[in-house]
Amino acid sequence: MRRIILALAILLLTASFAGADTIYLRDGRTIRGTLLGYVNGRFVVRIEPRYTTQPRATTDPNVARSRANEGEIQYFRPDEIERIEIEGRSLDESRFETSTVQVALESNWIDSGVDLRRNQRVQVTASGTILVGRSRITPDGLRTTDPTSPLPTAAEGMLIGAVGDDRNTPVLELGSSKEFTADRDGRLYLTSNRGSYVGARGSFSVKILYAARNPNDPGDSTRRRPGIRSRTSGTVTNEGRDRTREVTINVPGTSRGTDTGIDVRAGDPIYLTASGVIIAGARVGQVGPDGQSATGFGAMVNARPVPSAGVGALIAYIRMSNGQLSAAYLVGSQLSSTVPVDGRLILLVNDDNYSDNSGSFSVRIRY
Repeated sequence: MRRIILALAILLLTASFAGADTIYLRDGRTIRGTLLGYVNGRFVVRIEPRYTTQPRATTDPNVARSRANEGEIQYFRPDEIERIEIEGRSLDESRFETSTVQVALESNWIDSGVDLRRNQRVQVTASGTILVGRSRITPDGLRTTDPTSPLPTAAEGMLIGAVGDDRNTPVLELGSSKEFTADRDGRLYLTSNRGSYVGARGSFSVKILYAARNPNDPGDSTRRRPGIRSRTSGTVTNEGRDRTREVTINVPGTSRGTDTGIDVRAGDPIYLTASGVIIAGARVGQVGPDGQSATGFGAMVNARPVPSAGVGALIAYIRMSNGQLSAAYLVGSQLSSTVPVDGRLILLVNDDNYSDNSGSFSVRIRY
């Protein structure tokens, strides 16, 4: 048995992706499955039930419990095992490396520090919880989807990954457990599949098991320089500094609040320029993004979000993670400022009666 343990330690067995291993137990069972490793003094095996023979009659509660769990991951002490045969794998194919990374919900994808080569086999397992407001998000995500997330068709908050920092690389649905083969060379990046990261707390603990590369491979002599993979659209510098993103939003004249889809952070610079005209009601008529000063009764009775700004002007507020709204402020035809608080940027028209408005503003946002 010492020879078995020593051999496995040399092989660095932590996962298997080809063939099945055969484990011969002292109680008479012959089990075929996947030997995942040797952890805390026990062998970890994923069982294939159809290849598992029934044990001899026994009253051992551990054996009975083991039989009930066929098809799942099981643990065996060395003194329970007669011998192990590793099938379908050469010495090099049986060598694996492991890495653990904490994946929080942030503005950028999390760099796992793992460089992959094309056709390299990878297994990812994840646990933990990310808290956003009242939502508790596990690596398998929520039952809802988020159209602003990196992968809109997948569960909101699910653990996802991508190989490389190119925005055109496919996004992988990982969840709490996933095996995949890398389709290209590149650094593995991970994140939670959610558009907004404001107010997120906690993280997923992600274990990455990947086939060791040949140390004689010249392509493996130098680790790749880590880059930045942003969760939002825009241009990102190689160093990850001075990241500037740009989007254009259409704000209707009837808008009481147009969600830009942009999560901003307090103190970050932001630049907005607006063009176009709207009809701000029959009495005011056509106005640009700067609006028009109210006169007569409209000047005295003022229920607009920004009383000091003109009627029909383009304004904004921030919707914070707790659902509260910041004070509305004037954007006009051009604004260069810093973000007042963390949250989602909302644009709207400064009016107290939207029913007879029409037209729209085109707003370019750089942040």
